[in-house]
This record gives sequence, structure tokens and C-alpha cells, in this order.
Amino acid sequence: MHAGPSDTTLPPGTAVRLDPRARAVDGGAVLLGGAPPRMLTLAPTARALLVDGTVTVADRTSARLARTLLDAGIAHPVAAPGAPGPGAVTVVVPVRDRTDGLARLLAALPPGLGGVVVGDDGSADPGALRRAVRAAGPVTVLRHERSRGPAAARNSGLAAARTDLVAFLDSDVVPEDGWLDPLLAAFADPAVGLAAPRIVALPPITGRLGRYEAVRSSLDLGPDPALVVPRSRVAYVPSAALLVRRAAAGPGFDEALHAAEDVEFELRLHAAGWRMRYVPAARVAHDHRTTLRAWAVRKAFYGTGAAPLAVRHPGSVPPMVLSPTSAAVAGLLLLARWWSVPAAAVVGAVAAGRLSRRLAVRHPVTTAARLVGLGAVGAVAQTADAVNRHYWPLTLLACVLSRRARRTVAAIAVAEGLLDWWRHRTRDARVRPRPVEHLVAHRIDDLAYGAGLWWGAWRHRTTAPLRPVTVRGATHRS
Repeated sequence: MHAGPSDTTLPPGTAVRLDPRARAVDGGAVLLGGAPPRMLTLAPTARALLVDGTVTVADRTSARLARTLLDAGIAHPVAAPGAPGPGAVTVVVPVRDRTDGLARLLAALPPGLGGVVVGDDGSADPGALRRAVRAAGPVTVLRHERSRGPAAARNSGLAAARTDLVAFLDSDVVPEDGWLDPLLAAFADPAVGLAAPRIVALPPITGRLGRYEAVRSSLDLGPDPALVVPRSRVAYVPSAALLVRRAAAGPGFDEALHAAEDVEFELRLHAAGWRMRYVPAARVAHDHRTTLRAWAVRKAFYGTGAAPLAVRHPGSVPPMVLSPTSAAVAGLLLLARWWSVPAAAVVGAVAAGRLSRRLAVRHPVTTAARLVGLGAVGAVAQTADAVNRHYWPLTLLACVLSRRARRTVAAIAVAEGLLDWWRHRTRDARVRPRPVEHLVAHRIDDLAYGAGLWWGAWRHRTTAPLRPVTVRGATHRS
């Protein structure tokens, strides 16, 4: 079991700024946003402390407000006094036979680290690996005589570390210059147990799949900072690159899992009360798979991890998270009948009317309409994604049985794919993906992941990773 943080007090001088996605309504008395999305009602004292979207910790009241905003995921730290230095970090690299990648990674590590540990997970030629390590300077090698998986290799390094922080880096990544400092800044907050950088494509970027992965990799969680929270925009961070507080890591990764062990690790940290932050200002390049077979197999492999996660942590990794109203709106729109669009509008209007009577704000109708509208938009996006990704075997069956279903699914597949291209086309300034090739790759991506998802569900004899979760909106007063 993981023990939670013993201290959550933010140090004086910490500054937090509202997330760009957050929306202030009702004259600034209400904030919409966060992870997961919610409505945050601010008392007059809190509104006075929020200057140009920023709160600086100077006393107990401002510290409480900053903590509330951070824990809601509606603000992110922008100034963090007292951050640890590189000497507080031990780098742990799990590896099996990838000596060229290991040498490339070790050469890119910054000076002044507290230690470097390589977990040799049963390499066929341990001598070649040791020669690659020797060229990098003082590095500890811990060898497993037989392969036990990357989780076990990471755990061996974690057990050997003597610093407060441990950075896990896979052997197929290369940290960019300055990657460590933004991550260290996150640990000025004593409640933070894990911070992760943005994973970008390692150059050179070539080919159709290379361009697609540069803007749409499953490892790249985008340019915006976030609180890492299950069932939110950033629900997990990949173990390709993580910085973890050793006191939070507990026993480490579950060695029985060979897929999604990073997500399971993060779910345990979250349950224990540790905060986790996604810090895109820190960038680590990843050597993406770009041959069709290897790429598709990897996508399917990611899908197989959902079933064991859903069994161990019920409701934590659902294919969809919907409120009853947004589910009804999305379902009506999916019917694509002449009457279903006005019916969806009526459902939304009724829900907004009921919600407005429960909101203690100055403009309840406007605020309620905005909340219901945001929920409906999110539900439609999730539904379009699920039709092509999580539930494509059922979608295929519907298409076989119904001409109307074929038309609807074709329209959704094209529209969602092109919208996805538009949203991600500028994520990497080094490439300019073409709409059609992005659309085709995105559909193959979904088919491969969905195949892995259903295979994992069948293998574990469970429907848990296929079941949506219904939630109701949350409110909070500061």
C-alpha cells in the first residue's frame, strides 16, 4: 500500500495560475473547468485573492485557496520556491538488449545527478550492455538473469536508489535540454508524488506513420499542463519518462502486469492522496514505432491493459464518462432522425432549467445552460470516439444489419477523423500531416486499440473495460 503525503502545505511564494481552459462566469464568482470538470464557487475573499487569474501564497488563506485550485485541476503552479536540485534524483533505466538506445540516453543525461541505475532485464549479451554503460561514466547495473519485465527492472532500481526522487526513463527516449528543471519545480509542493514530461517524437520524422505519431502519439498528452486524475483529460502519464517521489512510490510497479503497469501504479498513488502533475514544459523525445506491423501491434498491446486495470480498480478506466443528460443528448443525436435533434435540444433545455434552480449564483440560467452545453459537447465527442474505437465490433455488426447505420457510421468516421486532424495538426512544428493520411492512420489506430481492448476483456472474462460510467456534476465552494 502507498502512504499518502504527510504535509500538503504550499510554501510561501508559490504562485498558481488558472488553466487556460477554465472559464469564469457570474462576474468571476464561478469557475468552470478542472479535472474532472466541475463548477467551483468562490467566496468574496477568494475572488479578491485571484488577481489576473493568479494566486500567490502569502498567508494561510491564500495557501488554502491555491491548494483548492490546484487540487481541482483548475490552476497550475507557475512559481515554485524551494524546488530540489538534480542531486536529489536517481535515474533508473529498465533495458533489455537495446544497447544503442541505452548509450544514446545515458549520453543525454544532465550532470550532477544523485545516481544512475540500469536495470538489465535479462539481456542476451550482458557484456555489450556493460560496455555501453562503461562509456557513460559511473553507472550501477542491476542484472536479472532472466527477463521479468520492465516493471521488475524499474523496481530493482527503485530499491537501490538513495535519493528523495527517482526518474524512470525507458531506453528508447532521449531527454531534451532543460527537461529536468520543470519537473523538479513540481516537487516544491510536498503533496506532489509524481511529475511527468511531455513525450514528443525523436527526429528524424519520416513517413506517413512518422508524421501521424509526431502529432497523435498515444504517449504525447499535448502542450497544456494538467493535474493527472483518473477519468479526466489527462487520466494517466506513460512510464516512458516519470519523476517520482521515493516516499510515494511504495513497493513500486506491479510486476504481474506486462501492460498498463504505469497506469495501475498511478491509480494507487492517486488513491493514497498523492498529487500527480503533467508538465509539458519538460520534453522527452521518444523513438516511435513507425512500421505498420510494429505500430499496430503496440496499439493493440495498449488496449489489452484496460481489462486488468478495470478489474483491479473498478470504474477507473471506462470507455466513456457521461452524465445522464449528456448521455441522452448524445444518444438522440446518434440516431440521426429528423426528430432526434429537436428532441436532444428539449432534453438539454429541461436539464438546464432544473439545474438553474439549484445554482446559488447571480445568473443561474446562463450558468446552467453553459454547464449542460459543455457536457453535451463532451458527450458527443466521446460517443464519436467510442463508435470508432472502443465499440467498433458492435459498430461493424450494426453496419452489416442496417443501411442507415452504415451511412451514420461513415459520416462519424470521416467527420471525427478530420476534426482530430484539425485539433492535432499543429502539435509538432516539424511536420505537416495531410488530412487524408491522418484520417486513415487514426482509423487504423482505433481499430488496433479496440481489438486489443476486446481481446483483453475476453481473456480476463470481464465486460468491465467496456462499460461506460455515469456521473453527476460536482460543485465546490472555497
